[in-house]
Amino acid sequence: MVQESDIKPWLRPAAGSYTLYNANVVDVAAGTILKSTTVRISRGKIASITPASPSDKSSSSSSSSSSDTIFIDCTGQYLSPGLIDCHVHLIAVPGFTSLSQAFGNPDSVSLLRQPYVCAQMLHRGFTSVRDCGGAHLAIKEAIADGVFPGPRLFIAGHALSQSGGHADYRSPHDHSMCCGGAHTMMGRVCNGEAQCMQAVREEIRAGADFIKIMGSGGVSSPTDKIDHLQFTPREIRAMVECASNAGTYVTAHAYTVEAIRHCIDNGCRGIEHGNFLDRETALIMKEKGCFLTPTLITYDQMASEKWSGYLPPDGQSKNSEVLDAGLRALKIASEAGVTICYGSDLLGPLGAAQTGEFRLRAKVLSSLEVLRSATINAARLINQETSLGQIKEGFEADMLFLGADPLEDVTILDKPDDYVHGVMKAGRIYKSRSARLVEDAEVPVKVKASL
Repeated sequence: MVQESDIKPWLRPAAGSYTLYNANVVDVAAGTILKSTTVRISRGKIASITPASPSDKSSSSSSSSSSDTIFIDCTGQYLSPGLIDCHVHLIAVPGFTSLSQAFGNPDSVSLLRQPYVCAQMLHRGFTSVRDCGGAHLAIKEAIADGVFPGPRLFIAGHALSQSGGHADYRSPHDHSMCCGGAHTMMGRVCNGEAQCMQAVREEIRAGADFIKIMGSGGVSSPTDKIDHLQFTPREIRAMVECASNAGTYVTAHAYTVEAIRHCIDNGCRGIEHGNFLDRETALIMKEKGCFLTPTLITYDQMASEKWSGYLPPDGQSKNSEVLDAGLRALKIASEAGVTICYGSDLLGPLGAAQTGEFRLRAKVLSSLEVLRSATINAARLINQETSLGQIKEGFEADMLFLGADPLEDVTILDKPDDYVHGVMKAGRIYKSRSARLVEDAEVPVKVKASL
């Protein structure tokens, strides 16, 4: 009889069992450390969290070689939930010397490099990411099946843009038509309620978990200014209605107060970037339960001398404008009680700075606030608050083994080679930087079919 593993030879046996004892568990909901704790993991999920007892160590010492449970002494280790980055773009892969090349390379080139990018993210500690434009359902399925390692993907498909909007990369001298569903690697151009509704339905048909729209101008697009409002109220409401009918939500790229109001007043659940947010608008976001995902590190990197010339000249001037406002907006949002999520939005080789957002946010927010943005808050945004974002019984066993307390100093997460000793996703150790932890997530390569 044909088995599923014959059809998909890369499938692995179910994840095994772990008993992690003498651990310091980071409780992001309470903002405390559960000291001397035992965490039991079975088949990829957290089975129990209990105070440590002498029997845990004795069970480890006496366990036979036939035991399926692996015991790990976590003395001095801090177990923290796996990180969630709510704004990435997998399609903009490394290997090119300019942003236009990163976005403009052939689809096959991007797809063949994305597994490398995914492994990088996972090894930094990001066990889940939310792709805000460009990732294919195929790569999401490949990671879920175990074809290659990577974080869980939650995808928008193509980001939706009006003509001349932030995902329309035609130059001002390009007069070819680009509407009615035409799309680039990252975006789909649509105009009018009918096209906008069709675009939402097409993205959901193709596997989108949520819908991303371009509500204002952006840094990298050639023909729109940052303060441009994009889409009409009726177009946005139509897209929100179609997404809601499919059980999901719309998030909007928006920088200015006017653009943020334009999007949230017409039903958007999330705002990406939001660099010019003011207090009054932040209070409205709080009242409406809207999420904010700042992406400060991308402007920080594009303004650095190292990446001088990566952006075109018109993008450089826009980048400086949004960089200066970003930290002020972050503090305003925090003081107003807006739910803030972690985002990086780094493109091409700049992705190596993904963890730098922790360092920037720590300038104005507490370590707990910053950690929550990459765990419990992010899980709520992606509608996974009952399975991700916490070390909690019944949740996915996504966790980091840390060499220091992130509640004392969250910037340790910006030094993964020093402090992230191990990365576990769904009960498998994908990355180890410690002799105590043995990686067990390898993909099998079958050379002979079973009889």
